[in-house]
Amino acid sequence: MSEAVLLDLVHGCCPACIGASLRMWSGSDQQVFLLCWKRHWDSNSVAHLSSCTTGTRVLDSDSTVECLVRFKQTVDEQDLSSIRVLTSPQGRQVLQVYQELLFTPVYTVEYTVVESSCSICKSSAHVVSPGDVREEVSKFMQQLPALRGEIKVLKSSLIPDCFGHGFSTRCGGVSTLSTMSSLNLFCSSRRRDPGAVVTENRRRLALHAGFPPQQLRLVKVNHASDVWVLGKEEPQTYDAMVTNQTGVVLAAPGADCMPILFSDPKLKVIGVAHSGWKGTLMGVAMATVKSMVTDFGCCVSDILVAVGPSVGACCYSLEREQALHFYNIHPDCVPDPESEVPHVNIRLANRVLLQRGGVLPENIHDDTSMEHPNVTPCTSCHPELCFSHRRDGMNFGTQVGYLWIRETLYDL
Repeated sequence: MSEAVLLDLVHGCCPACIGASLRMWSGSDQQVFLLCWKRHWDSNSVAHLSSCTTGTRVLDSDSTVECLVRFKQTVDEQDLSSIRVLTSPQGRQVLQVYQELLFTPVYTVEYTVVESSCSICKSSAHVVSPGDVREEVSKFMQQLPALRGEIKVLKSSLIPDCFGHGFSTRCGGVSTLSTMSSLNLFCSSRRRDPGAVVTENRRRLALHAGFPPQQLRLVKVNHASDVWVLGKEEPQTYDAMVTNQTGVVLAAPGADCMPILFSDPKLKVIGVAHSGWKGTLMGVAMATVKSMVTDFGCCVSDILVAVGPSVGACCYSLEREQALHFYNIHPDCVPDPESEVPHVNIRLANRVLLQRGGVLPENIHDDTSMEHPNVTPCTSCHPELCFSHRRDGMNFGTQVGYLWIRETLYDL
């Protein structure tokens, strides 16, 4: 298996010491990179070291974070996940902090420590604190240009101005992976977009929408129907949240699954839910409504529901046994029931279940609502606008639906 090799010339290793270690175990299936700041090392020494292996690339940007971001982009382009780092004992401590911020567990990173009494190594070591590393990474992310144009948010005309809300799209962030570019808002241990990038994307969305980034709360998806009422003990996982607290921003992720927003403008109560095919069958939408009624005294007929970008029946299919459950909700939920792998309309299933639970038809904004501008495009059909797990595979990005109660009508 091919691996990427990073030779650290910044944090206490000189070309001679690194070169001696490299020659002991270098192989033809390795992609070698030299981490060395511009003007930090003599160009002749770096050139000599780069010639020790074929195809060595020099990462000579102005900062460690910029070098490592370039390194990761190349690793991702080549679909590599195994990384070996040659560095000093001090360098390992520093680079592990960068690793935490700029990589995910998808990557296997092994450190080979070069023990040296070399005076050049000792005099050239550049060691910083974890706090300095985090500040450096944050500042670097903030100055990156937005990709895919400016941030674009879809808003439901059904939700009144006493609430702040929106459905994010994939535009305006800093994620560079093609399937996650650019405003990916979720970091997963099984995907390649790291925490520092997602944090910056969330910061940019918050600035655009007008809420403090630290107030954003995402549901901890379990593909079930558990609802967390803020103020009560938080479960480990849940697919919906409700609250009457002002300022706190509730958010539900989606990348084919539905982010659904619930609001009661009379009592100023809100909720959000993540509803995929499993959550739909388990009734997560009505569970959210029932929690608003039970915990805050809402009247079902006052609750407004907006369904965000999600996969349409045009692109979504399930095995017949699974599809049958949706057919039993309503035959129109499965337009081709005789197919071996029938298409399924999970949006319609949610509308049917909500209306059966007492939510007024005109209080549901989805792709059937002709009187309102569409906020429910098919995620799979619109790659320029939406992320899609079904379309993009495992390294898919995530958009969110978010909602909060304004402290005043003009709290912008």
